[in-house]
Amino acid sequence: MTLLNFALKYPPFNVRVKNSNGNTLIFDSIRKKWLVLTPEEWVRQHLINYLVHVKNYPASLIAIEKEIALNDIKKRFDVVVYNSSLLPHILIECKAPYIELDLSVIEQALRYNLNLKSEFVMITNGLSDFVVDKNNNVTTLPDYH
Repeated sequence: MTLLNFALKYPPFNVRVKNSNGNTLIFDSIRKKWLVLTPEEWVRQHLINYLVHVKNYPASLIAIEKEIALNDIKKRFDVVVYNSSLLPHILIECKAPYIELDLSVIEQALRYNLNLKSEFVMITNGLSDFVVDKNNNVTTLPDYH
């Protein structure tokens, strides 16, 4: 089974892919560029489509792989969805489908959130996900309003 046929929990969509120099590339509609199709990118692109087309978040409020500083160490978050006031609303850490969503994954996302202070933190591997609010209560991913 190729990655392009690997079903995730998010709805399928019209994925734009191409081959270039022996690599399969996927088009990122937020960053408006072609990226190497990795298992994590497959999850991220499905999640982005879900956020925009199911949860109704404006694409303009979504940032992908931006750098943050944690105790003088530079890291990159996977996805941040901002609210209408441009404050971090949802921090999302994406993993490949074969990565277990264990304590180390949620701890990574929560460390990133020490800096961002988003209202929600989500981890996903495309097969399952886990969302907590700013009080660390388990919840569901909110719709845009």
